[in-house]
Amino acid sequence: MKLLLKNATLLDEKSPFHNQKKDVFIQEGIISAIEDSIATKAETVIEINDLHISSGWFDPSVSFGEPGYEERETLENGLLTAAKSGFTNIVLNPNTNPVIDSYSDINHLQNISQNFTTLLHLSASLSEHGEGKQMASLADLNKAGACAFGDFNVAINNPNLLRIALDYVQNFNGLIQAYPVDTLLYSKGQMNEGLVSTTLGLKGIPTIAETAVLARDLQLLEYTQGKMHIPFISCAESVELIRNAKKRGLNVSAAVGLAHLLFTDNNLLNFDSRFKICPPLRSSTDQRALREGLLDGTIDMVTTLHQPLNPEIKNLEFVSAAEGSIGLEAAFSSLLTIFPLEKVVSFLSRGKNRFGIQNKGIAIGQVADLSLFIPKGNWTLQIENLHSTSTNCLFIGQQQKGKVIGCIRKNHLQLNQ
Repeated sequence: MKLLLKNATLLDEKSPFHNQKKDVFIQEGIISAIEDSIATKAETVIEINDLHISSGWFDPSVSFGEPGYEERETLENGLLTAAKSGFTNIVLNPNTNPVIDSYSDINHLQNISQNFTTLLHLSASLSEHGEGKQMASLADLNKAGACAFGDFNVAINNPNLLRIALDYVQNFNGLIQAYPVDTLLYSKGQMNEGLVSTTLGLKGIPTIAETAVLARDLQLLEYTQGKMHIPFISCAESVELIRNAKKRGLNVSAAVGLAHLLFTDNNLLNFDSRFKICPPLRSSTDQRALREGLLDGTIDMVTTLHQPLNPEIKNLEFVSAAEGSIGLEAAFSSLLTIFPLEKVVSFLSRGKNRFGIQNKGIAIGQVADLSLFIPKGNWTLQIENLHSTSTNCLFIGQQQKGKVIGCIRKNHLQLNQ
């Protein structure tokens, strides 16, 4: 396939063409030419006013449904949603039914996800069946292609199991995902513990429910000298814990949820269950610390924490509603309302290397891995703008900026137009 992008502004700080308007010619999935003007004929020509391109975007924490919860989101529609949202690579969480904890699970999902624009990477369960008792066959999972290992949205209660896992995966440079969620300290909490929870009369979730287990896990990391990723943090104290761990030379990375950069617990004053997520939305002080941590590099990447849920468990009164929101469709345009364009592109592009995904940027001879977008224009996200099967989206009704055109990966192209 021959593909020509006309008059596209390239955003790639490592490229000599950074911030320049160029024609880009892609042949058989390889970037073959980058010039001021290319007249070569191509099967597909994309020429859109104010078109921008960057290295393909990446989300390290995405949930769909298949297998087991196809009513929430099938793999096919989930990958289509990711591509239309500009993401060329995503990591799928193991919160399926059954959980992803065997060689055959990885192999099956990889086989059925071929030939999509968005490339699927798989995080496998650290323990068998996600029960936190017996370590899964991590070496076999690694051979099958798993890029990380963690029990979704729960801390490993047995610290020795986590210690052994951190030691064991060093044989193949494996990445352990440690979720800072102490379920006992959560204790059926409904939202962030603070003034708002007191005002609403809802049981709160204290920040120590996150920081206590995070501090423990970082101590285990220091002891084993392993490799750890924290899938999300939500409070100022966690930012400081990560910052200090990095200063001590620990091999740790962390992500922050998109919603936590944009909203606070004040958004729950009307008992809107769309804003009920895990981890909970915290205070404005926490939000400010998260933004600063992302800007100074303490926090390595942004995740949408995309989690489709069927209405039977989400569209309920607040205390009964399940936690979770979709976010892929809102990522770029929401971030652009609070950060400059080049920062947004950086936040969405970085983090691949941590999961063993190559990120060589925009250069002649490289495999095409590009996100396409327009940075200008204001609009409001509505349900009809969603590609997901589920509509549990806390970004509905929110102001957006810019527009995602689609993405390109190798010979695969997905456009919104």
